[in-house]
Amino acid sequence: MIKEFKEFIARGNVLELAVGLVMGSAFTAIVNSLVEHIITPIIVALTGQAEIADLYLEIGTAELKYGEFLQAVINFFLVALVLFFIIKFINTLTLRNKPEPEETPVEAPTVEELLEDIRDLLAKKDVE
Repeated sequence: MIKEFKEFIARGNVLELAVGLVMGSAFTAIVNSLVEHIITPIIVALTGQAEIADLYLEIGTAELKYGEFLQAVINFFLVALVLFFIIKFINTLTLRNKPEPEETPVEAPTVEELLEDIRDLLAKKDVE
């Protein structure tokens, strides 16, 4: 069982997944910091208010805190927008560095070759 576990852990897919998870966590921290410390202050400067989390609706004795939900949705869209632009920027950088693939012309069969193939198929059909 220990041997099987070592083989499972040593597989490339598991190690790549672990590295991807760690890198994703670190990248999430970067994007969250960008949104919280740069994007949100810009929104505060333009609108005067950045958080709507304090909004709620009282229904009897219960508080329906819809402001927190709206703030989470807004934060999600801000993070998604920042991620979109970062990935788009990275893709443009990597595409500039890639060499253009060389197009190899595909040689089409000649008319004679096609006619020979048809002749051979007809001959095979007649034999059967």
